[in-house]
Amino acid sequence: MPSDDKKRSMEELKDKFRSLFGPQDPQKKQGGLPTKAHFSIWYFLIAFLLIIYLQQYLFAPKVETIPYGQFKQGLSEGTVSKLTIGPEHITGTLKGKEQKQDKAFTTVRVDDPGLVKELDERKIAYQGRYDSKLLSGILSWVLPIAIMLLIWRYAMKKMGSGPGMGVMSFGKSKAKLFAGSETKVTFLDVAGIDEAKEELQEVVEFLRNPEKFQKLGGRIPKGVLLVGPPGTGKTLLAKAVAGEAKVPFFTISGSEFVEMFVGVGASRVRDLFSQATGQAPCIIFIDELDALGKARGMNVFGGNDEREQTLNQLLVEMDGFESNKGVIIMAATNRPEILDPALLRPGRFDRQVLVDRPDINGREAILRIHSKNVILSPDMDLRKIAALTPGFVGADLANLVNEAALLAARKNKEAVGPPEFDEAVDRLVGGLEKKNRVMKPQEKEIVAFHESGHAIVAESVEHADPVHKISIIPRGIAALGYTQQQPTEDRYLLTRAELLDRLAVLLGGRVAEELVFGEISTGAQNDLQRATDIARSMVTEYGMSDRLGLVTYEPAHRPMFPPDGYAPNKTYSETRATQIDEEISRVIEEAHKRVQKILTERRKILDDLARLLSQNEIVKGEELRKMLSAFTA
Repeated sequence: MPSDDKKRSMEELKDKFRSLFGPQDPQKKQGGLPTKAHFSIWYFLIAFLLIIYLQQYLFAPKVETIPYGQFKQGLSEGTVSKLTIGPEHITGTLKGKEQKQDKAFTTVRVDDPGLVKELDERKIAYQGRYDSKLLSGILSWVLPIAIMLLIWRYAMKKMGSGPGMGVMSFGKSKAKLFAGSETKVTFLDVAGIDEAKEELQEVVEFLRNPEKFQKLGGRIPKGVLLVGPPGTGKTLLAKAVAGEAKVPFFTISGSEFVEMFVGVGASRVRDLFSQATGQAPCIIFIDELDALGKARGMNVFGGNDEREQTLNQLLVEMDGFESNKGVIIMAATNRPEILDPALLRPGRFDRQVLVDRPDINGREAILRIHSKNVILSPDMDLRKIAALTPGFVGADLANLVNEAALLAARKNKEAVGPPEFDEAVDRLVGGLEKKNRVMKPQEKEIVAFHESGHAIVAESVEHADPVHKISIIPRGIAALGYTQQQPTEDRYLLTRAELLDRLAVLLGGRVAEELVFGEISTGAQNDLQRATDIARSMVTEYGMSDRLGLVTYEPAHRPMFPPDGYAPNKTYSETRATQIDEEISRVIEEAHKRVQKILTERRKILDDLARLLSQNEIVKGEELRKMLSAFTA
């Protein structure tokens, strides 16, 4: 009886053999889905070579190849019989000596004119054979062609982008389909954008109960366009709509429609909407719609390019839908100003939902969702973290929670606490901490006075945000230090006095260097750039210049969410441009004189704070406020 180990080994060997060469069961389940038998060209080649080997060495009769001289010797000895003479070979039988059996042989035929005469003299039976080259010629052509066709078919399958997406399937849609039960995201997973959720509740209600609206003659919006900055949760919101409605969800990016071949994009649009009609009620979600829906006529080379053909087909398909088909088209973009007007008219994307940056309550709710699976310390207050992160969107806050958890794990802590979140905020805002960077004592002193100037001015003016922390630890690419301010509340409007206070805070570092060293450095480059932007906006956008009056000098068309470095075109005369430059210089110069007065009066605090920073590298805002309160007292 074989042992258990031997039995197990034999079973494993059989399973491997069946997996390689055995038939695949197309109905075999794996992960709840039927698995498809995979074809490989290598399996075919291995089987082909195995058949040839079996024919040549196992199933074919054993024939010994002998030299022609040995064949002639056998003729003279009379041990050769049953000869078959072919054009190139001679086969026959060699008689065995004593009790040995006869054996077949073959030899290469040479030019021997007297062979037939010798065979007749020795009365040896022989016959001729003519080899027809028709079959061998056919095989020499058909077999390589068949192998090449198999290789070509295999390569074409591999060139596809997914199951069934071969070279001949360019016109098929690349949209991914999620069944109603597969979309696990619901509105409970979305926070910070309550107004957008309320807007989309009506879409969910229609998909669940369309008769309620059709009975009264109402028509649900055919298209919903989600507009907002990157990372605010537009795609997540679309998934939540599909998850709440429990309907199929088609998702595709706008760039996946257009290929190098003409007509492919339009064909994919037709195929996508055809699939969606068969799955109705369902949702089609097109991410980054601006890649596909850019306004027509913007092609500098003229003509109707492939992208415009795709957009035309999309417009036709959207306009062709009837309200009772139950297909909702949703799309997301952060550049709505470049979309084609035909997309935004009623009957297509006739409802636009703004997905904006969350306020402090929204940020707190988002932090609670992303920290559900994170072990937080009992003294953790997410409200304070939400206050420290103005302008953060959902993606930023998710990254913040993850960074804090990684920092706590790196320190071998049992829970994630305020120090880890505080450090994670610094890392995301300022960049990676560089404690090992070697700085000259003189440079470190300049940075300390620079950051002290920012902090003292921020605590001295009326409308600036309170200082949370001052640091001279280098971070990121070029940040040698930073002053972190904590807003007390979210602001949506800024007065002239508040903007002037922000200007003063930005100039505090540069003025501190002037007062202490009588020299200036390159460390204020970013501060001066931001101060110039504020002053220019006050003069050209907000009408806050008494000299220029209530006029705006910005162009009418600009991005709703302008990228960094956006520079609008000039729309005014050179004379007005000179006046604008003079006003900007005046605003900054007045702020400069104001900051000089503030820091001159608080010079002792400036020296003390810079000395403390040089020793500790980090100073909390509470310590600075104690120093200032002692000074005023």
